[in-house]
Amino acid sequence: MHSKALAPEYQGALTKMSVNASLTDVLAEGKSHLRAAELSGSQQEVARAGLAVAEAHRRLGHVQDADRAWKASYRAARSAGDTGAMAWALWSGGTLARQRGALRLAFRLLGLAADLGKKGGDVVARGYSLAGLAETGRIQGDYRTVAALHEQLLAEARARGEARHTVWALEGIAQIHRNTGSFDTALAMFEEAAQLAGNADDRRGRAWALRGMADIISVRDNAPERALALLAEAELTCREMNLSSALAYNHKMRANVLYRAGRYKESRQVYEEALGEFRAMTEPRGEALARLGLVKSLARLGRDRAETAADLDGLRVTLDRIGLLNARDMVDKAYAELGVSPAGDTVAGEDGHR
Repeated sequence: MHSKALAPEYQGALTKMSVNASLTDVLAEGKSHLRAAELSGSQQEVARAGLAVAEAHRRLGHVQDADRAWKASYRAARSAGDTGAMAWALWSGGTLARQRGALRLAFRLLGLAADLGKKGGDVVARGYSLAGLAETGRIQGDYRTVAALHEQLLAEARARGEARHTVWALEGIAQIHRNTGSFDTALAMFEEAAQLAGNADDRRGRAWALRGMADIISVRDNAPERALALLAEAELTCREMNLSSALAYNHKMRANVLYRAGRYKESRQVYEEALGEFRAMTEPRGEALARLGLVKSLARLGRDRAETAADLDGLRVTLDRIGLLNARDMVDKAYAELGVSPAGDTVAGEDGHR
């Protein structure tokens, strides 16, 4: 039996904050409690309130503020000798590093966080940090390495009845199945995640699950209107909770659905919107994926082939630098799909199909 979803990253005086609280509200409360903790001289409370501030800034796309906040939280936790709070601060920093496309740094910080969580006896901090490592590997495209860790974390979350973590693990495994072509299995897991998130009142988790469902319904069933309806439902949650990153990825998926349906003018407009959102929050992975979709849409609308090839070449370099193996494969497929060749190739690629 699963409990209602909780937000363990809201700690100290903020433990009563709902997982569904608007991030602007979380930020305001976090700052208020942080000031009070600083005045009281309690470094432990400074660390705990600072964690909520860091996470609110990160999810709102305030990269520099988030970076300063998690580091300040870590310093306060270290000063207080609170190993668990140190683990949580490093988890926040590692998650931010992944969001910024610094995958090596993300692996290092999340690994340290997992070690400190174990050392400090904070099972949840350790679980979240291991989940962060698994998600970083999955985003990178290293499915073979992280699939077993996803399954392990799912089993542990189910055993403890942690709804939010169970939803996360289901969505991660579903995404691996989706990216490796097992659409039926992926859809079933996204649907389970959506139902569980709904029952546990985890609106953020449900919004991500609906996005995953929309993706597969668009690809497998060629049912764009059904997919767009799911995305519209998820978008309401993203806006109500001020989930900037989730909203940008929602828009990118909406553009994907429109592109697959052959509605290239509409997809171009939505890719441009998503691209602006990702750039505003300095999220290079999302920016690169939105750029790829935009290049493909423009090519379908008659853009010069040489310009298309040049843009794909640039994306190849960007994705190699970030280390996104799966996304790099997507660029390679785009050359064939659009009938262009990488720079230096002398024979044009053949037209592919979606």
